[in-house]
Amino acid sequence: MSRTNDPAGNRPEHSRREALGLLGVSAALLGAAALSRPAVAADDETVLTEALVLRDPEIPAAGNVDGDVTIVEWFDYNCPYCRKIDPELRQVIQDDGKVRLVLKDWPILGPVSKVASRMALAAKYQDKFMAAHEAMIGVSSKLTEPRLGELLSGAGIDMERLKRDLQTNAKAIDAILARNNDQALAFGFKGTPSFIVGKFRVPGVLTMAEFELVIADARKAKALKG
Repeated sequence: MSRTNDPAGNRPEHSRREALGLLGVSAALLGAAALSRPAVAADDETVLTEALVLRDPEIPAAGNVDGDVTIVEWFDYNCPYCRKIDPELRQVIQDDGKVRLVLKDWPILGPVSKVASRMALAAKYQDKFMAAHEAMIGVSSKLTEPRLGELLSGAGIDMERLKRDLQTNAKAIDAILARNNDQALAFGFKGTPSFIVGKFRVPGVLTMAEFELVIADARKAKALKG
């Protein structure tokens, strides 16, 4: 796991204490009894509602958008663990067929990571968020700003439009990144990748078998609640 360089201590204490009560820790994966957390306080609704964590309208969903289980990943484009796990996660989602994927940019590994995240989010305005994401997460070497432009251009992104969208939508893009960061810190995540699977908090890298297991656990939890 790549570690954050923005310690949670820099954020309001109440956000971490009242972080989403929807989640526990998967006993099967983490070797501990499932934990429940207090519900989110009403005044935290700007970033910590279930809707904004699982269904943020500003972030395009992948996989089966009507799936019965949602996986949310907080990632950084320069995180080697995020790159390594990406094809395995996608294979699990494809094989399952009923999983919805939400990718939350959490650029904690330096300035280039922030540039990459902002470019990916700007690409959504030309319906190319996933194309941009796949181009940048699929490399094996550390990203640089010139390399970002090469990758996105090669993925069919209109770079002139991207530049305009970056400028026009700067406030909206920065608000998404701030919201993603606040949520990650509120959940106590220490680095990338970190996941929410259904209503389980999974801070770390999983194997394909472990993903399948926690997805099954999420379905069981949902069925019991229903």
